[in-house]
Amino acid sequence: MFKRREKRSFIQKTFEALWPRGGWGRAFEYVKHRVRRLPDSPEKISRGIWAGVVASWTPFYGFHFFIAMGLAKAMRGNIFAALVGTFFGNPLTYLPVAAVSLKLGHYMLGTRPQHGILDSLGAKFAGAARDLLHNFKAMFTPETADWHRLGLFFDEVFRPYFVGGIIPGIICATAVYYICVPLIRVYQNRRRKALRARLAQLGKPSPDQQGRGD
Repeated sequence: MFKRREKRSFIQKTFEALWPRGGWGRAFEYVKHRVRRLPDSPEKISRGIWAGVVASWTPFYGFHFFIAMGLAKAMRGNIFAALVGTFFGNPLTYLPVAAVSLKLGHYMLGTRPQHGILDSLGAKFAGAARDLLHNFKAMFTPETADWHRLGLFFDEVFRPYFVGGIIPGIICATAVYYICVPLIRVYQNRRRKALRARLAQLGKPSPDQQGRGD
């Protein structure tokens, strides 16, 4: 009953993952609306968003949700807002985030990549994945484990990415936090006023009046 009438092809699913229906502008408006409607205080919601943005600057792709949830819980932030905050990492920001993190990371570690910052980045990810698969098979076959591509990936990608993403991640997340707090507060106040006006028209007490026993 609730299934799509027309099944999407693999190409359509891939394209929509990179470019949502209605564009990223519409997707951003939807996320912004959902965040503003959360029942927690602006500070708690913004702490959750802070956690999500910081998580997006880490090289742990596929685990950003879990990192954001852990950070939000430690900071007593809103968990759902943390998950929404991870949308800071998306196909439009992956390359800039990676470039900044890798360049700063190599600078802080005093290292130099063999090639350009983003040159053969995909090949290094693929090489590390091949080594993992090969070494897993080597546990059950006579084949010899090979860690060369994994070592190259760790030295030239993972370690500098992780080290270099900490400072810009915190700076970016903190800026987002201070932007979100007043915006969410204004939106929540407007919603309360609109709710009180509707209840007044119906002759019913507002939630604030009910809490005071009026």
